[in-house]
Amino acid sequence: MSSLPHDDPNPGDARACAAIEQVIVPRARDIGGFEVRRALPSVGKKMVGPFVFFDQMGPSEFLLGQGLDVRPHPHIGLSTVTYLFDGSIVHRDSLGVVKEITPGALNLMTAGRGVTHSERTGEAARATGQRLYGIQAWAALPKGFEEQDPAFIHHPEADLPRVVGEGKRVRLMMGEAYGQRSPVEFPHPALYAEAILAPGAILPLDPDYDERAIYTVSGEIDIAGDVFGPGQLLILKPGDRISILAQTNARLMIFGGEPMDGPRHIWWNFVSSSKERIDQAKADWAAGRFDSVPGESEFIPLPER
Repeated sequence: MSSLPHDDPNPGDARACAAIEQVIVPRARDIGGFEVRRALPSVGKKMVGPFVFFDQMGPSEFLLGQGLDVRPHPHIGLSTVTYLFDGSIVHRDSLGVVKEITPGALNLMTAGRGVTHSERTGEAARATGQRLYGIQAWAALPKGFEEQDPAFIHHPEADLPRVVGEGKRVRLMMGEAYGQRSPVEFPHPALYAEAILAPGAILPLDPDYDERAIYTVSGEIDIAGDVFGPGQLLILKPGDRISILAQTNARLMIFGGEPMDGPRHIWWNFVSSSKERIDQAKADWAAGRFDSVPGESEFIPLPER
């Protein structure tokens, strides 16, 4: 990987071990008859950079005629960041956007002052059955952007920078890393990348952003002699450069960014720096004041909690 620096910390270096602040094991949740593993928010860790929510979707196999069915629901104050490894999802929203999300592409839906969307398996995929596997994250918007107009932007796989070599394949979705810069625009410094490592490959991770995390999607990795298996979220301390040694074939998600401009409140699908704004969003959804998704009559009611 020619653009990666070569002065890596040595695996087993005790200084690198001290770089791990917290290890989080995700909890299982059900969305639309489909199980996800939720890593953020978690007890003791609500946010990493702008990321306030991190779900692993699948891997799951749908039978013929079945699929994901997340009915129309609202969001405020965030951007949804959807990235698939396998399968597809049809996104529909109140802006009139209909987009099939496919592996390797990045889809950024910015809710701003309010948007409604649904996420379903398309008819063609239902007819043949499919495997669904991927990550959906939420990135909180800075205070000055929380009430911006909603928007949806699709970034095809070919537009996202890749760095390949020495047993490593890195796709950069947001931010700057490994000599590359993502074309994805977000109004707060953020990092988001996928790394696929062959056994024995070493991936350095610089402290370019104050808040960083590694999510082990699959395989086993070694950091300073400690081994971490799949389905773990490793929160890193700021300021330390580490190296990640793949003990097996491994897939990782690396994410984070600079600290946000204050804490965020999360209630259901609403994210805001203001509790009063969330209360208003609750009332608006209950009263039917959010825009609807064209062609869809179903919706998820406001939770009674």
